[in-house]
Amino acid sequence: MLNATSPGAAADFMTLLEERTGQRMAANRNWRIETALKPLMRETGHDSLESLAVALRHDRIGKLGDRIVDELLNQESSFFRDSTVFDVVAEVVRAVPDTRRARIWSAGCSTGQEPLSLAMMFAERLDDHMPEIVATDVSETALTRAKAGRFTQFEIQRGLPVRRMMQWFDSIDGDWVAHPGLVRMVSFRRMNLVADPLPIGRFDVILCRNVLLYFPLDLRRQVLGRLAKVLRPDGVLVLGAGETVIGQTDAFKPSQRYRGLYEPNWATAAAA
Repeated sequence: MLNATSPGAAADFMTLLEERTGQRMAANRNWRIETALKPLMRETGHDSLESLAVALRHDRIGKLGDRIVDELLNQESSFFRDSTVFDVVAEVVRAVPDTRRARIWSAGCSTGQEPLSLAMMFAERLDDHMPEIVATDVSETALTRAKAGRFTQFEIQRGLPVRRMMQWFDSIDGDWVAHPGLVRMVSFRRMNLVADPLPIGRFDVILCRNVLLYFPLDLRRQVLGRLAKVLRPDGVLVLGAGETVIGQTDAFKPSQRYRGLYEPNWATAAAA
């Protein structure tokens, strides 16, 4: 339980998270703050959230603030999560003309399971037409892990069959490490979806799954508008299974070609 002085400390941490990432933690999830920050408290020698909050006030723009944000971010991920989504993405990419290379953006890629799943799938299915895969996340810690391609036994077994484990990973010191060639198929970079410059060029597919759930409506609408700007006219947006653009933005509409996906609403864009 949070102690008597912790609600103020919790507010400091929630404010920091929103300032750095745009994500807003619901007040009824205060319990998660203590759970998420306990390992950092032990590492830094703080015996309470209030003590950690005091240290944060003296190092708000330094490494401590970065560490706190990284711990508070929800980095839940798995390989080939919602496998039918990958089949639809493959269908979209196959429809791209041979005259150009398809481009995919995994926005909010966490520790890399989604873009590495895409790389495995396309290397197996379309070796001679490998799409460009860009993967971004606001957390430098998550990206460092993604670039290393190193996963625990628990992480590797979540969604990855043994055949792919053996084909694309090596067992090293109890972990599973992706082959360098697989990691090189993905361009990882740090990006804040709210504030940072958008990737250059347009994409055929943007996956932004279970990221916008944590944004307040105004920022969610803003981010969706930004995503629409870098999606090709015939491209598609993939959201999480429990997410929708309906009532969130006019920048997208449900796709008529791919059930459950969304396409840019160019009629709205033209009228704007």
